[in-house]
Amino acid sequence: MSVTRAEKPKKTGPHPVDYAKAAINADLTTKQKLGFLADMLRIRRFEQASLKLYQQGKMGGFLHLYIGQESVAVGTIALMGEHDHVITAYRDHGHALGVGMSMNECMAELFGKATGCSKGKGGSMHFFAPDKNFWGGHGIVAGQTPLGLGIAYALKYQGLKGCCLTFLGDGAVNQGVYHESLNLASLWDIPVIYIIENNQYSMGTSQARSSAIKGCLAERAEGYNIDWDTVNGEDLYEVRAKTWEAMQRAHEKCRPTLLEIDTYRYYGHSVADANAKKYRSPEEIEFYKQNHDPITLWEKRLREEGILDDAGLKTIDDAAKKEAATAVQFAEDSPFPELEDIYSDIYYEVDLGTEAGQTGRHFFND
Repeated sequence: MSVTRAEKPKKTGPHPVDYAKAAINADLTTKQKLGFLADMLRIRRFEQASLKLYQQGKMGGFLHLYIGQESVAVGTIALMGEHDHVITAYRDHGHALGVGMSMNECMAELFGKATGCSKGKGGSMHFFAPDKNFWGGHGIVAGQTPLGLGIAYALKYQGLKGCCLTFLGDGAVNQGVYHESLNLASLWDIPVIYIIENNQYSMGTSQARSSAIKGCLAERAEGYNIDWDTVNGEDLYEVRAKTWEAMQRAHEKCRPTLLEIDTYRYYGHSVADANAKKYRSPEEIEFYKQNHDPITLWEKRLREEGILDDAGLKTIDDAAKKEAATAVQFAEDSPFPELEDIYSDIYYEVDLGTEAGQTGRHFFND
């Protein structure tokens, strides 16, 4: 059975909140609002270009597209400060571009080229940018959840006011390591924010068939004494407002939060998902494209606010398309890693030639 947004209970009460008036949104400039649109379009055009090249056999491995979920990454990551970090699962392209990674390094990674963000060794599921506090894509379902906890623990240990936005899909919420992470996050007062990107299907199984819930997935946080909330992922203002509230809780009170953001993916679990239009109908997919597309809805909102017209939209979209095309050419022209590179980037100590790397002895200090 498919679960459409129309069937879900309303969480905002009889009078929906206008999150544009929330403190974190009220002072946004026109440039910032148009920037969010540009960021979402960059993700959409990058993913569309990736799909085309993947289908042409230019890429190996898996390809998990973020098309349909753009407002989640853009709305949350744009709030990050100096000591805020982000880690996610294998559907990581949107988050990578959201933190400011270039299309060139991301596209080259998909091609397995040496100029890629992970030197061509990670592929679609393992984008990394430590200089931007982005700790990757991870291929093991829920495997990033204890790592996000660890990053947030390190922030607290160092006395830094920050948090770790830790993204996971609805298919990861039944993994044991996720629940262990929730328990420690609450027990030790860790400033981690778990964000469930609920696109309604864990691979080919609907949420209704895979998770025993009463109202929503986030409600499970009550069992761990963790604050939680649900978010309409197609409303960029709401995504920002509720994520900011969670970040303030982490920064000021050093407490975790669990957010469940409703969203929807237009394509399969990965491009290799041959049953994407069997476990859900083509009509359902088209319904979401026509009525719940986050980019279309943000465009409409900006038009209503009088800061976007057809010419402005075309300029922004053309720039995104041009950047994607340039990235494809960059990836095509880039070299593959050298054969001897297979021996590097395996272990940090060895690569850096430290005493531990040279002797095999490791010392752990307080």
